Amino acid sequence: MLKKGLTDMSQAVIVPEQAAVIADSVSKIFIQWQKREGARSIFRQQKRTVAALEDVSFQIRKGEFVAYAGPNGAGKSTTMKLLSGMLQPTKGRISVLGMSPEKDRIALMKRLGVLFGNRTELWWDHPVIQSFEWKKVVWDIPDPVYKRNLDRVRELLEIDGILNTFARELSLGQRMRADLAMMLLHSPELVLLDEPTLGLDVVAKRQMIEFLKKINREEGVTILVTSHDMDDLEEMARRIMMISKGRLVYDGDFDGLRMLAGNMTNFTVTTDGREPELQGCRLLSGEHGVFEFEADLSCTPVRVLLEMLSQADGIRDVEIRRVPIEQVIARLYQSWKSEESISNIENYTINQ
Repeated sequence: MLKKGLTDMSQAVIVPEQAAVIADSVSKIFIQWQKREGARSIFRQQKRTVAALEDVSFQIRKGEFVAYAGPNGAGKSTTMKLLSGMLQPTKGRISVLGMSPEKDRIALMKRLGVLFGNRTELWWDHPVIQSFEWKKVVWDIPDPVYKRNLDRVRELLEIDGILNTFARELSLGQRMRADLAMMLLHSPELVLLDEPTLGLDVVAKRQMIEFLKKINREEGVTILVTSHDMDDLEEMARRIMMISKGRLVYDGDFDGLRMLAGNMTNFTVTTDGREPELQGCRLLSGEHGVFEFEADLSCTPVRVLLEMLSQADGIRDVEIRRVPIEQVIARLYQSWKSEESISNIENYTINQ
């Protein structure tokens, strides 16, 4: 069960001129046709409605870097498609950069950048630079803007070596950098990224993260990013929205998210071989005089923990560290999964 007692506040209202995104009571219902159980003919089907999003409301201020996370099928990609105008909401209102994605899609796309990690806009059988030049013409990007942005992405994303390479010959990391560069050629004010680090190796992932942080910090580009890698999200974003079964269940910072799952910490104790007795701490592993424990700092404050460690016999070394955000999220996923109904999950919103 989710912990109760966390401050529950309505999100601070953002002046429309300062809002990059406003989602107001948005729902998206899909209709699926399925074969009736036991039916012999494919024409005997039954209609099933699937609620991808249910009454979702949030606001994103211009210049924010926001993470958007949740289990598979929670509604993350649906949200991204609604914000970019690829889908229309069944109910509710969406405003992106002061425009309706449904009614003003062409005008919006000139100010919006969208990147899905499993898709590409590059021409498969042409050099990368040819795709860039195609976008310049089709999007009517002025020469000075195109040259400035091309020079910038060439330097920051280190793509000089692949500009004349056919897209089909790029590695996944190279293709992702090329796609990101292409997306930024028209100077988007808001960037929507759906799994941008999917499948990238360590080096390519570092390049992607550092670049996104740089354009957000130095140029004020608003970024909304989804990922299953929570460590990446915690490094990039200052705010995280969590969605489960189509409902927004958390909106706040990462510290608040840790508190929601219990303020857990891990620590390793090296002893002369004896296992220390630490009340309120759970032993995770132990061998050869090295013992790893877990403690909930909301129940066992750091002061009490340190006092117990100082009084324990045979301790030679102690290393205390926060529980990785991946473990925190895994706990919450299990809590949400075990609920009989999403209506039993509290909707936590932290004032921004």
